[in-house]
Amino acid sequence: MTAPADTPPVYIDYLNRFDIDQLGFADADILGAVEDALRMQGLGETVIEPRTHIRPKAGVEGHFNVLRGWIGGEVDSAGTKVVGDFVDNYRDGRPSEYGLLTLFDPRTGSPKALIDATGITEMRTGAMTALGAKYLGPDKPKVLGHIGARGTAYWNVRLLCHLFDFDEVRVHSRRKESREAFAETLRRDLGREIIVTDDWQSCLDGADVMVEASRLSEPTPLLKTPWIKPGALVIPYGTMSAVELNLTDIMDKVVMDDWGQAHGIFGALREHVDQGKLTAETLHAELGQIVAGVKPGRESAEETILFWHRGLALSDIALGHAMLARSKERGLGQRLRFY
Repeated sequence: MTAPADTPPVYIDYLNRFDIDQLGFADADILGAVEDALRMQGLGETVIEPRTHIRPKAGVEGHFNVLRGWIGGEVDSAGTKVVGDFVDNYRDGRPSEYGLLTLFDPRTGSPKALIDATGITEMRTGAMTALGAKYLGPDKPKVLGHIGARGTAYWNVRLLCHLFDFDEVRVHSRRKESREAFAETLRRDLGREIIVTDDWQSCLDGADVMVEASRLSEPTPLLKTPWIKPGALVIPYGTMSAVELNLTDIMDKVVMDDWGQAHGIFGALREHVDQGKLTAETLHAELGQIVAGVKPGRESAEETILFWHRGLALSDIALGHAMLARSKERGLGQRLRFY
């Protein structure tokens, strides 16, 4: 089929991982893009669709997440991200999460960009973790305990350390070689000491900010509720739950990035939702509402707070849009004729 001669042409901007590496996005750039998207979400200037999953019957441990949304304002883009979650990829030296972000013009439906979202996924997840701590964490947290060493783990720690002057940063993961390599990378990039622990309890017990980003093959309650001290912030977001069912019982507030993502087949608080321990009525707020000033965040040093983030297409779209704008300024990427 031949398009009419007077049909407007459509071009797609393509950014691969090498283009993104040359953009020079600073920590503040990443946090700013994601925080702006959260504020717009809190003000109702976005659309988010619940994530869906593709589970191939290929005899491997992995699945695809499909995230969809739209952001208005200056971004004014609809987008879809498909990102894999294949936990055994490390055996081949591959990232666990390959991702592809597609941006569309919401006024015509035409595609605008294809962007490697492997790095975007890691950056925006770390930004969500850090921004959760900014609005929900203790005023001056001294100890960070982080479980997990692959994928999004690096940006969690890096962006948290950008916002806070921790006395201690503790890390742990299942494989000794993984956690040691992770700590060495953080020492090099952050210029600070990183404590490597041999077990979950010594990593998390008594920490002011506790992040659980484990890569479990099945739900296993490895994070024990008694380790959580009053006034702490707990951020569990592993695909498979690593927390106990009584976790929500000790919380003064439970916050999510988006309640619409609470249902499905994966997630740290999957069982809590299924059993009615976490509902739309017991949820304190979505983080975007707090960023926008619609609802309060932390209100006292004594509050123990849980922040569960599932990952938002809005963060991917906002960060992808910001990267696309800078790539045009610097002449990076490729332009492809689509129509």
